[in-house]
Amino acid sequence: MTPPTKKWDAIVVGSGQGGTPLARKLARAGMQTALIEGEHVGGTCINEGCTPTKTMIADAKLAQWVREAPDRGIGVAGFSVDLAQIIARKNSVVTAFRTAGEKGLAATPNLTLIRGFGSFSGPKTLVVGEQEHRADLIFINAGCYPAIPPVPGIDTVPYLTSKTILDIPVIPAHLVVLGGGYIALEMGQLFKRLGSEVTLIERGKALLSREDEDIQQAMQQFLEEEGIRVYLDTQVRKVSSWHRDAPATDALMLDLDPGSGSLSASHLLVATGRAPRTAELHLERTGVEMDAHGFIKVDDQLQTNVPGIYALGDIKGGPAFTHISYNDYIIISRNLLDKANMSIKDRQVPYTVFTDPQLGRIGLTEKEALAQGLPIRTAILPMTHVARAIETGHTKGLMKAIVHTDTRQILGAAILGEEGGEVMTVLQMAMAGGITYDTIRDMVFAHPLYAESLNNLFLTLER
Repeated sequence: MTPPTKKWDAIVVGSGQGGTPLARKLARAGMQTALIEGEHVGGTCINEGCTPTKTMIADAKLAQWVREAPDRGIGVAGFSVDLAQIIARKNSVVTAFRTAGEKGLAATPNLTLIRGFGSFSGPKTLVVGEQEHRADLIFINAGCYPAIPPVPGIDTVPYLTSKTILDIPVIPAHLVVLGGGYIALEMGQLFKRLGSEVTLIERGKALLSREDEDIQQAMQQFLEEEGIRVYLDTQVRKVSSWHRDAPATDALMLDLDPGSGSLSASHLLVATGRAPRTAELHLERTGVEMDAHGFIKVDDQLQTNVPGIYALGDIKGGPAFTHISYNDYIIISRNLLDKANMSIKDRQVPYTVFTDPQLGRIGLTEKEALAQGLPIRTAILPMTHVARAIETGHTKGLMKAIVHTDTRQILGAAILGEEGGEVMTVLQMAMAGGITYDTIRDMVFAHPLYAESLNNLFLTLER
């Protein structure tokens, strides 16, 4: 006998970085709220994204420091990498974050965590197992998963994704990475520093396709200086396994574009993008509209075309960042509970690529500003001219800012350098507060910090 439908004031599908705080906020406001989660509390960020990857990247950076220590006059004996210990530390950090999230949910009155995958059975109803749940307010935060390109033969080989590579039992002898976005670059550099030979294959003409050419070239240069091979404007035509007796270092064969030859590899990481988890939701039963790629369409206040159904986080398309998902929660909760009339339109979208050095990005690129016909000036300062970078020995990269010629407002910035994300945030705050570039140029910063060189960055516009 089918159980009767459970009725709630609100249902949140997915416990990611938008769904979890939203469920708690609604419940604390007095709504009987159900939070449906099919895997782990915390979503992609905590379980297979930001938290585990940045934990392992930190360990790989430490390995690089030790590797480079003799160049600074510091001898290191018996240097080795214990991958099992690195993964164990990563797992302990993930578990701590996940457990804290679960405790927070359990301690929230009016909130029920429902374990299992949910799918719609009607416009405002979802089924989890045999139980049907209904609410007038439904919030979809189901996220995305790694997209696998239709490369012939790829389904016949044991490829890795951004999720599965985090628990790989051995350091790959030769890791080939498909993709040129931030996941591909972060994972490629991570495993190079742990001891792998690494090759990046990007079908486009440059890494990090959105960035300006000088940023792209600087990024590629320091990756290649570390020994990473980069193939641009290259497509994989076929993937296959060698015969059974082939050495493990040559387990896979990749046939490239005519003229590019072929590559053998021990492991293949597919990092060519992510796809929305909408198919299993059966949104066709709700009337909710999606785009051609399966992402949920929303308005500027994150509501779908069906009143009462909202989408937040990666599943709605657009900038796929944890901080954007969290901001989605802020907008939805403030609008529903405080009648704030907030919107996603024209909000800032900062992000950081956690290569070493980092790329911190905010606002318009130079090519975007020119495409809009804006009157601009561009300030550029190589990290070799930054005192703090020289003192610490971290001189790779550059600082770059785009300013409006007439208003003197900062329109965008890219900080490719040590702690680039932190320095970028200084300019983000300036942009939010309407602070002009000449104010930053003349501002007193503590010496010697990386941020202090923002003085010199904007002084280049006076020369």
